[in-house]
Amino acid sequence: MRASERTGRLGVGIIGAGHVGPVLGAALAGAGHAIVGISAISAESRDRAEAMLPDVPVLTIPEIVERSELVLLAVPTAELPALIAGLAETSTWQMGQLVLHTAAEYGVDVFAPARAAGVIPLAVHPALSFSGTSIDIARLAGTHFAVTAPTPVLPIAQALVVEMGGEPVVVAEADRAAYAEAIETASTFSTAIVDQATGILAGIGIEAPGRLLAPLVRTSVDNALTRAGGIAPD
Repeated sequence: MRASERTGRLGVGIIGAGHVGPVLGAALAGAGHAIVGISAISAESRDRAEAMLPDVPVLTIPEIVERSELVLLAVPTAELPALIAGLAETSTWQMGQLVLHTAAEYGVDVFAPARAAGVIPLAVHPALSFSGTSIDIARLAGTHFAVTAPTPVLPIAQALVVEMGGEPVVVAEADRAAYAEAIETASTFSTAIVDQATGILAGIGIEAPGRLLAPLVRTSVDNALTRAGGIAPD
């Protein structure tokens, strides 16, 4: 008997044990869903899966798809289209199965080969820089997730985000590329600027330059977000 038949919850399989998949899996488990398996190849990814999802079996990708009502694809963006198409070519997808990817730049069009097999496509991207540790679970609270899905199943994607503690924001299929550009710009430039500034301070002999800059960087970002209407001022 499947998880949904027992408790109204889903049996969730996770493909990808990088920084994102195990964290979202742990959040879904915390909401009562049953994690049926996770794919992990490297020793590092296996260790991460064991730390974040103890007692969850490491399975092959076809095994995960076969056993899951919701398949969470948390793989590098460049690998996503080939993975979806490959599983379609081998007739692995199941009719009526929920499939969710976490790539910023794709909506649900990338699921075209799988949709022909009858899957229900969901595109859900958390706007968060993940560490891949349990710290991220608390950080999910209040994090905004870009959600793209066909109108009839959009509430399913939104509900899953809320269950993980996040705030769903609907992004149209045509706008996913622009959304991804904004996310990449914010993460890349903020990282580069902090690296440059700490490097300069380290070069003049200041120890732990990150600690020195932390209050400045946080308040500068908060002020910029306030001006942009992102957060409420104190």
